[in-house]
Amino acid sequence: MIHTCPGVSNLKSPALEIKICPRCGEEVEIFSDDMKATCPGCNLEIFNDIVSCVQWCKYARECVGDEMFNTYAPEKN
Repeated sequence: MIHTCPGVSNLKSPALEIKICPRCGEEVEIFSDDMKATCPGCNLEIFNDIVSCVQWCKYARECVGDEMFNTYAPEKN
C-alpha cells in the first residue's frame, strides 16, 4: 500500500467531528471516516459528506487496500 497520498488522510487517520442534528439541534459525534451516525436526541440518521479521491483515483485500491476501497467506492467493483 502507498502511504503518502494526502487525499485519504482523513480516512486513514479519522478525526472526530461534531455535527448538529437538523431535526432537534442535538450535537452528533461522527468520525471523518463514518458514512453516518445516529442522533442521540431523536435517532435521526446524520450522513457524513465524504468526498474522497478513493472515488475517482485509478490507484485507490492500491493506496487504501481492498476493505476501505470497497467501503468508499463500491460502484467501482
